[in-house]
Amino acid sequence: MKGFFDTSVLVPVFYGDHVHHKPSLDRFIQFDKTTGCCAAHSLAEVYSTLTRMPGKHRISGEQAMLFIGSIRERLSIIALNGDEYADALQASSAVGIVGGGIYDAMLAHCAIKAKTETIYSWNARHYSLCGPQVTQRLSTP
Repeated sequence: MKGFFDTSVLVPVFYGDHVHHKPSLDRFIQFDKTTGCCAAHSLAEVYSTLTRMPGKHRISGEQAMLFIGSIRERLSIIALNGDEYADALQASSAVGIVGGGIYDAMLAHCAIKAKTETIYSWNARHYSLCGPQVTQRLSTP
């Protein structure tokens, strides 16, 4: 895989007035299932974010599922199995990742599993504790 998309890039794809919409969308449409992927957990994060956005940006669960369908049509979905998940938790604990940072660490482990060249994120700081194997792959769209 060439590119891994985290949630911070996927959400702006669907909001034309989002500050990161154009670069996120431009990058998203450059990939297909053979070259791009995201974590299975990102589907839940996208759904959660879209259905709890403030004001006019909040959408229904049904609408969110249409956007999830677009992600699934374009990107391969990467999931960790039980042993990989436990190993990723252990590795994250060993480098001091705590609290909500564990979610980005799990995404990083999915990206490594997929052997991606680039991890696209607007939140590079969230991946800072994941080590050079991750941080060297980070890029904004």
